Amino acid sequence: MGVGQLSLVEHSLCPLDRTTKNNLIHAVEYHYSDARRRRQTAKVRVFAPLGLSPTDELYLWGLLALTLEQHETDGTLTATPHWCLTQLGLIDAGTRRGGRQYQEFSAALQRLSMVKYLSDACYDPSRSEYRKVSFGFLSYSLPANPESSRAWTICWDRVFFALIQANGGGMRFDLELYRSLDAASRRLLLLILKVGYRPGRLPVFELSHLGVDVLGLSSNLAIRDVKVKVQRTLLRLTDAGIIKESAISRMRPGVFSVAFERGDRLDATVPRTKQSSVENSPLMDGLLAIGFEAAAAVRLIQKYPQSQVALWIDITQAALERFGNHHFRVSPMAFLVDSLKQAALGLRTPPDWWHAARRQELRKQHPTAEGRKVLSRLVDEVFGSQSPRTSKSPNPESTADLLKRLL
Repeated sequence: MGVGQLSLVEHSLCPLDRTTKNNLIHAVEYHYSDARRRRQTAKVRVFAPLGLSPTDELYLWGLLALTLEQHETDGTLTATPHWCLTQLGLIDAGTRRGGRQYQEFSAALQRLSMVKYLSDACYDPSRSEYRKVSFGFLSYSLPANPESSRAWTICWDRVFFALIQANGGGMRFDLELYRSLDAASRRLLLLILKVGYRPGRLPVFELSHLGVDVLGLSSNLAIRDVKVKVQRTLLRLTDAGIIKESAISRMRPGVFSVAFERGDRLDATVPRTKQSSVENSPLMDGLLAIGFEAAAAVRLIQKYPQSQVALWIDITQAALERFGNHHFRVSPMAFLVDSLKQAALGLRTPPDWWHAARRQELRKQHPTAEGRKVLSRLVDEVFGSQSPRTSKSPNPESTADLLKRLL
């Protein structure tokens, strides 16, 4: 996962149940040692108004890995959905554009963008201390037209991204291996990569805590069922070479411990952080779509800041879709090259029509008045509220009812 400590992998982000239930509030715990080496318990709550699926974590961690691989990392990833899904191994060159994978990707982004994460003791590597935190994961901006070939922009929450970046905490795991596992095994893999980065025996876990808080199994399950499901996950990781010699031992009636050792493949799952090549840049798709040859596209990416190249690619593609090829005096390629030159000199800024189009797209993606009402009511139901609007309403509409009406 990363060389820096990342508390997010010590617990589940949502139930292991694959259904994505609206108005989800997921409460979990994890253990840590404070500055005096006293054992403490951190409480976490994950709010997901549009629900959250354990399969969404593939997009969350995968997109973070792709963001951190870029030469210039400012917490933003601008790329076509085709590039993202290809890099994640979810589609190949022969997969039809706009198919099921694209719809699933868009739906996962929508769910992830609404998540709010709260913890009373999240480790901050840059400060070397546990802190109370509240953050989201990401926001996004995509073309309103689903048939558009323009890139999508994914912006990571500043607090969340700082935790990921701090102390070299890059996403250092074998994405192909991660993708090949089921949701429970993925979660345990990330935890093992955090606590097992040094040689030697891995920590011993309490079965119920590992099953419920880490893997996301239901707390209503009988301990014998938790044991069966955890054993199944251990066997999958043993078959993958991540762990070996796993055992679940009875400590006292109803309480079991889980122990295992590092597998031979564990070291291979944390390769040195790599930087993506220019030829594999997320900007290449846009430049090729405009009409550039690969060599010319590489030169542009190397010559100008990525943020500027991404901006003028989007403007050029938006002009093609809005006005057609006749909008350009010479060609779209000539317009893009000239715009980059002039922008570098401070002589050209994005046109007004493009800003207007962006505002229209953002209006469609930002929460509506009803959506904001849902989020506000959700916070009130969980934390309580002293605000006049709740005290004056004897029978406020529940969040569940609001979501049903909104969705």
